Amino acid sequence: MVSRETIAAYRQMSPGERLALTLQAMRESLPYLLQGPADVVDRRFALIRRENDERNRRMLEGLAAAERIER
Repeated sequence: MVSRETIAAYRQMSPGERLALTLQAMRESLPYLLQGPADVVDRRFALIRRENDERNRRMLEGLAAAERIER
C-alpha cells in the first residue's frame, strides 16, 4: 500500500512529472519483462494483453451503462 505521504506528493506533481515517473518505471521494468525463454515471455505478454482487454471491456461497459442511465 502506498503511504499517505507518497499519495500527497503525487497529488502535488504536475501531470508531466507523473508521466515522467511512469515512463521511468516502464524503462526500468522492460528488461525483466523480456527475460526468460521465448515461450515464457510470450505467455507474459499474452497475460498483459488479456488483462488490458478485460479492463477496456469493463470500461466500455461502464460507459455504455452510464449513457443508458443519462437517457
